[in-house]
Amino acid sequence: MTYRIVALPGDGIGPEIMEGTLSVLKRLSEKYQFEYSLSVHDFGGVAIDNYGTPFPESTQLACNDADAILLGAVGGPKWTDPDNRPEHGLLKLRKSLQLFANIRPIKVVKGTSHLSPLKESIVDDADFIIVRELTGGIYFGEPSYVEKTHALDSLTYTKDEITRIAHVAFKLAQSRRKILTSVDKENVLASSKLWRSVINEVSQDYPEVTVNHLLVDACSMHLITNPKQFDVIVTENLFGDILSDEASVIPGSLGLSPSASFSENGPRLYEPIHGSAPDIQGKDLANPFAMLRSLSMCLKESFDESKASHELDHLIDHLIQEGITTKDLGGTYHTSQIFEYILKSI
Repeated sequence: MTYRIVALPGDGIGPEIMEGTLSVLKRLSEKYQFEYSLSVHDFGGVAIDNYGTPFPESTQLACNDADAILLGAVGGPKWTDPDNRPEHGLLKLRKSLQLFANIRPIKVVKGTSHLSPLKESIVDDADFIIVRELTGGIYFGEPSYVEKTHALDSLTYTKDEITRIAHVAFKLAQSRRKILTSVDKENVLASSKLWRSVINEVSQDYPEVTVNHLLVDACSMHLITNPKQFDVIVTENLFGDILSDEASVIPGSLGLSPSASFSENGPRLYEPIHGSAPDIQGKDLANPFAMLRSLSMCLKESFDESKASHELDHLIDHLIQEGITTKDLGGTYHTSQIFEYILKSI
């Protein structure tokens, strides 16, 4: 079987970490004897430059036909048109592929808790997943408009949308420590009242999973004061966007955290959660670990290449524990040197 992979390098540091990651993919495929086809396409700001839109039709057609998509970061100060930003391409990509479930693992690797901005005693052994609903809520609600004296955004959810993401989260919790925390703003928002009701209804199908409910402001506090209490967190689009970025710094850097976005039947998308960091573009300073972790998730979740995924994760853990890291993690190594270490060690 040949896996069909589409790579979207994106903007800023995206292309340089994508290039190195694809070289690691090639080396792993040679060792573990799996075959793949690869096509590379413009997406984000570079696509605006070349096609006038962040998500050109040629890129969309390639993504529709893929088994998995690897995405670098997009955006930057160069693209300021409010009606044609690189980020608009992300929303269109998620919507067109119905990527409704965003999975963000947060894990403090043994021996690396000193990298966290929080006390080591707080973050030691923290290991949880945030499941974010990705195609509903206020980002996609209609009507939405801005005028000189007022603006309107619409926050809407349907029972089917909440049920769908709830099953994803419950199944993950079932495979882990069997604790699910649902996050909402039920004391204020009508959509959150529906959210909580549906979560409780779906929970009847998973009697072995313990369900907790937290208001989003309380959850944001608990993430900082006691992150080890969490196993799987499930929440709506806006809350998930904010909480997952907050949680991403717990291991020590945005450059450590991968993510995956799942549809029901189509291709899956894998990307680091950090931005395009145009200030360090081309300086060989970018942290590649989040992109490499995203590749690891792709190998495991989309292709069932668990041995290759496990080796890559093990190598990343080893480099971090040995201090072979980029500047953001206190190291002195360049991006290219990290990739060299990985390639030599496979």
